[in-house]
Amino acid sequence: MEIISKALFGIANSLLIPDVVLLIVFFFRALILVGGTYNNFMVRRKNSRVFDEKIKSLTPAGIAELKALLPEKHNSVFTQYLADILDNNDSEDYSDYILTRYETEVQKDVNLSRLLTKLGPVLGLVGTLISMSPALVGLSTGDISGMAYNMQVVFASTVVGLVISAVGLATCQLKQRWYAKDVNNLDRVCRVINSVDNSKTNTQSKEARA
Repeated sequence: MEIISKALFGIANSLLIPDVVLLIVFFFRALILVGGTYNNFMVRRKNSRVFDEKIKSLTPAGIAELKALLPEKHNSVFTQYLADILDNNDSEDYSDYILTRYETEVQKDVNLSRLLTKLGPVLGLVGTLISMSPALVGLSTGDISGMAYNMQVVFASTVVGLVISAVGLATCQLKQRWYAKDVNNLDRVCRVINSVDNSKTNTQSKEARA
């Protein structure tokens, strides 16, 4: 039993360095995510002023005007897919295909935030528990300096893990709301375009019967 306990203790201690490295990597990734989310927010605010009201009151006659509002260089995934829908409005099946592709692509961005939300506390807890063991050993042997060092690692691991999780949770909530709005806008455009196609088909059918 003693051999097994020492083996488990050795395995746990060997995981401390990889755990700390991963915490540092995810922390800097969280900082990059904050910057990217802020940039996305500024771009979305600009696009909202241009497209929201136009899409809300969109009619078949306004499709060309909506297309003219698109920037020459796409500044977001939303404008890219909106341009694709407006340029290739051949069928309802293609519109459904574009919407599905958009949802799949934005899920990749949301999954990063979800990953940070879940892994942050896990890595922080792992670092806390691993460092707690030598801290308790130092307390029992009277090694106060060693115990203090390990307690610093304990608290640092917990704090960094929670910060990573908080960033992931906040950005995840924002992105889910943003992308749900985008899907709704794209669906609105698709419905208006498809109504034009359906009316043309019905007109052609009536002419053929006549």
